[in-house]
Amino acid sequence: MTSPSGLVVAIDGPSGTGKSTISKRVAADLGLAYLDTGAMYRALTWWCLHQGIDLTDTDAVAAQARAMPLRIGTDPARPSFAVGEHDVTTRIRTSDISTRVSAVATNLAVRAELQERQRAEIAAEGRPGGFSQGRGIVAEGRDITTVVAPQAQVRILLLADEHARLARRSNELHGRVDAEAIEATRDQVLRRDAEDGTVSNFSTAAPGVIPVDTSQMSLDEAVAVVRDLVEATR
Repeated sequence: MTSPSGLVVAIDGPSGTGKSTISKRVAADLGLAYLDTGAMYRALTWWCLHQGIDLTDTDAVAAQARAMPLRIGTDPARPSFAVGEHDVTTRIRTSDISTRVSAVATNLAVRAELQERQRAEIAAEGRPGGFSQGRGIVAEGRDITTVVAPQAQVRILLLADEHARLARRSNELHGRVDAEAIEATRDQVLRRDAEDGTVSNFSTAAPGVIPVDTSQMSLDEAVAVVRDLVEATR
């Protein structure tokens, strides 16, 4: 794989820290491409279910990870995912996918394959021809700062306390932040973080990674903090 020459911003964090929204806004503000690596695992989950493959069949799922005809749109204003002729951009955000994706994301053979695809996408956006025309990319997920792009010029770990994370995801999924909505969200958020935490460390900043706690920040404040960190590097 050719190394990217443009700016690479790697952002990790657990669910509900705001990493997708913050990453998209920072990428848009700075004219960079945007890659949601977690959506790649969601796309594979959708593809396997579409193919009738049992997600507990680790070898079969890994084979599909290698064969999946995935196309990614990296415009932060309109990020998109397609598998073959199927536009799955919205389909992969359903609760059904959210509750099943960990079975795919914790498959080590799958992770190895999709991590290579992620590196290739990052490298492509570091050269003229992609959305950012070589300016670079903001890539977010759970192991971007440590495994996928440990040489990124900017590496950030977004954190937030449990209450803040549940409230944000509850508002996103249910449009409200009452006790019932938060309880309905709890399993999806905390269980997935616990399961994914068995194969990736996204709760402790590795050496050289900057932790940013967004618990008490508004979205605009969090975007400004991350954008300032990136601008300082540029």
